[in-house]
Amino acid sequence: MGERLKDKVAIITGAGQGVGRGIATAFAKAGARCVIADFNDETGGQVVKELESLGRDATFVSCDVTNRESVNAAVAHAIDTFGSLDILVNNAQRAPYRPTPILEHTDEIVDLCFDTGFRGTLYFMQAAHPHLKQSGGRIINIGSASGLDGSAGMGAYGAAKEAIRALSKTAAREWGRDGINVNIICPLASSPGVARLLENSPDFEMRVTAGQPIGRIGDCEDDIGPVAVFLASEDSRYVTGHTVPADGGACMIR
Repeated sequence: MGERLKDKVAIITGAGQGVGRGIATAFAKAGARCVIADFNDETGGQVVKELESLGRDATFVSCDVTNRESVNAAVAHAIDTFGSLDILVNNAQRAPYRPTPILEHTDEIVDLCFDTGFRGTLYFMQAAHPHLKQSGGRIINIGSASGLDGSAGMGAYGAAKEAIRALSKTAAREWGRDGINVNIICPLASSPGVARLLENSPDFEMRVTAGQPIGRIGDCEDDIGPVAVFLASEDSRYVTGHTVPADGGACMIR
């Protein structure tokens, strides 16, 4: 991917594993300096070491995305460390380990999905806005086919992801004249979350790929990373407010 993000500064939330880690690695290979924001110090620190081994600047900041002060501190850390901010990827999201029918949804499940997903995304967008306005930056938020298609057992998770998409489209309209582009990726990749679904629902992969043109679950770095690099780069300067399903054709938006 060359140096399409050379010297750009990116915050990637939930980058200690899975899709966030894949995007961070792709960004680093494209020349970006990465801020790994995660609640897990061990995995977050390991990703920083991996990016540094590629010859790129990277830093870790411990962050609770459900806490506005923690989010503000993470953005301040990025500015203090690298002096600017060009890209924000809101990837952090937690959800129940097992699919849960709507009739069994509890307040705890709803709060978990919305606090880590929707609220965390909102907090980071608000905190990053003045810096992204200054740089003419990019925001990439992570949605899900669970929202697009209404996956059974994933009601609160899918609803939180659709709330993130709605927020993203509104921000694209409000912040376009600020020079900020906002887009959404809905990935299907071999993340720890997908691994848990495979453990609890052995037929998950077959159901997902049965009608999928490409016929496989993607790789976090090789399949999702390049899409994020495009949306973070100048190549996407005329793209905003859109949802890109990076899922091998599993969900086709009409």
